[in-house]
Amino acid sequence: MAEAPLLEVQGLAKAFDYSKPLLNRLFSREPRLFLHAVDDVSFQIRPGETLALVGESGCGKSTVAKLVVGLLRPDKGVVRLAGEDIAHAANDSFRRRLQMIFQDPYASLNPRWRVGDVIAEPIRAFGLASSSRDRIERIARALTQVGLNPADARKYPHEFSGGQRQRISIARALAGEPEFLVCDEPTSALDVSVQAQILNLMNDLQRRLGLTYLFISHNLAVVEHMADHVGVMYLGRLAEIAPGKELFTRPRHPYTRLLLETIPNLAMEGRDRVPLSGEVPSPLDPPKGCAFHPRCPFAFARCHRERPELRGSGVSLAACHAVEEGRIAA
Repeated sequence: MAEAPLLEVQGLAKAFDYSKPLLNRLFSREPRLFLHAVDDVSFQIRPGETLALVGESGCGKSTVAKLVVGLLRPDKGVVRLAGEDIAHAANDSFRRRLQMIFQDPYASLNPRWRVGDVIAEPIRAFGLASSSRDRIERIARALTQVGLNPADARKYPHEFSGGQRQRISIARALAGEPEFLVCDEPTSALDVSVQAQILNLMNDLQRRLGLTYLFISHNLAVVEHMADHVGVMYLGRLAEIAPGKELFTRPRHPYTRLLLETIPNLAMEGRDRVPLSGEVPSPLDPPKGCAFHPRCPFAFARCHRERPELRGSGVSLAACHAVEEGRIAA
C-alpha cells in the first residue's frame, strides 16, 4: 500500500479585499474588488518527498506557503498534517512538526539578537530543552548540522554573509525538530555559487533527517535538482502537477511547455525557442474560462468560456481542454 501523505491540501482558496473605502464606493458606485490569490488548490506530499510549486511572480506560490504554515487563514479548503486539520487542532503541537524557511535571509533574522538567541527561540517555545546546558548543546548541534561553528552562536546576524544567514535560518527551523519544512524561495536572494551550496545542504539534511519539503521557486533549474513532484501554478490555480522526471521530459500543459523553454540547455543549441509571449492578466480581473487562454497557442472556443479542471491518467494531471481532448500530445 502507498504510504499515507504527511501533508494534504484540499480545495485551498484565499482572496484579499482590494476595494476602495466604503464611502468612495458609494459615491462612485463601484463594486468591491477581490484578488483571488489562491483558488481551489489541492495536492499531497508523502513523508521524505519534495513537492515544488513553480510559476511566474504573482501566481500564488508564496500565499500557498503561508496558508500551509498557518500565517494566513484560508477562506475555503483544509490543510492536514498527518491527517489532522491544522485549523482545528486541539493544541499547537503541529507547529513544532512544521517549520518555514523564508526567502530573505536579511529580513528574517532579528538584527538585535545573537545567533544563539535566534536558534534558541523554537527550543524555548516548544519546551525542548531540559536545562540551560541542554539548550546550549542543541544550539551547537543545529549550527553544526548546517556547516557553521558552534562559536557563531555568540555573533550577530550582520557579521555573516547572505549564504551564512540562510544557514542560520535553516538551523533555526531545525532546532524545533520538525518533520516538514516549507521553503519559500530560500535561494532566490543568494549568488548562484552560494545557491548550489544551500541546495546541496538541504538535500543532505533531507536524506539524514528524513525531512519532507514544500519547495517554492520560480527557478526551474533549481526545481529539477530538488523536487520529486512539481506543481505548476498560474493565476492562483494548478495548471499541471506531475512527478519531476515526467514533467521535465513529457510536459502536458502548454504553459508548462513554454516555461521549460526558458531553461538554458546546450542540447537545444541552434533550435528556435518558443518565447512565452504576453503579460500575466490581472488577478483582480482574470479572463473567463481558462486563465491562460489569452497567451495559449492552442486555445479554442471552449477555452474562452469553460474553466478546465485537473484531469489525467496515471500520475500526471493537467488543467487543459486541449490536452483532455487529445489535441496536444505529451
